[in-house]
Amino acid sequence: MKIAVCGAAGRMGRRIVALAHEHPEMQIVGALEFPKHPALGNDAGEIAGIGHIAVPITSDLDEILKKCDVLVDFSSPDTSLRNIKAATESGKAIVVGTTGFSESQRKEIEKIGPTTRCLVAPNMSVGVNLLFNLTETVARALGDAYDVEIIEAHHNLKKDAPSGTAVKLAQLAAQALDRDLEEVGVYGRKGIVGERKNHEIGVMAVRGGDIVGEHTVMFVTGGERIELIHRAHSRDALAKGAVRAALWIYSQPPGLYDMQDVLGLKAGK
Repeated sequence: MKIAVCGAAGRMGRRIVALAHEHPEMQIVGALEFPKHPALGNDAGEIAGIGHIAVPITSDLDEILKKCDVLVDFSSPDTSLRNIKAATESGKAIVVGTTGFSESQRKEIEKIGPTTRCLVAPNMSVGVNLLFNLTETVARALGDAYDVEIIEAHHNLKKDAPSGTAVKLAQLAAQALDRDLEEVGVYGRKGIVGERKNHEIGVMAVRGGDIVGEHTVMFVTGGERIELIHRAHSRDALAKGAVRAALWIYSQPPGLYDMQDVLGLKAGK
């Protein structure tokens, strides 16, 4: 399978390039970065620390789409949306791990994504996607008797807050509890905020150092607390998931998918 990586010089992109190059069923045929990026023209393998692989980093998306079967995108919301549109027009599959999409961008993805093979996930980690599944299950089982609080921690270079993973966790908890997250979501607290409302779902963001990613979902009631915790020790957890997603989506019919589909965690599958 021929794969191209958008955001190839970034932290995630470099690891995807390295792992895809090692995979016996994959061939890297393209590496993308935005125009004027300092890595343009450099070999993607050398940027990834794996040596020369004869794949220069370019900003020519159209040329890359002619070569690849699947485009793996870890870039920015605007860039990812453009790439989804381009993949749709060229009939190519695309895996998107970008976070920070606005509500209008998410709606546009929901509209255009199903016209090609498109997989969008806020977190590609197998463990995090199991956490998604467990959060929904536990929230539904415990009901309104338990307060739900979510804490996420990431490195000090992360641009969006809260993380896409934390937002997804909050959405799943809200759905399981039949709540509207737009109405009950609380993002950070400061000052005299009053007593916690029964249906609040708190989402707190921590930034510091080189934390790869940590997410804790707390279900708290009088006398006990249940915590679901995932800690990523390296970006390979996400990169391996992205490679797995690319292999999976290549053989799927047109549709909008996520990692729950890849892992067979959705109800009835």
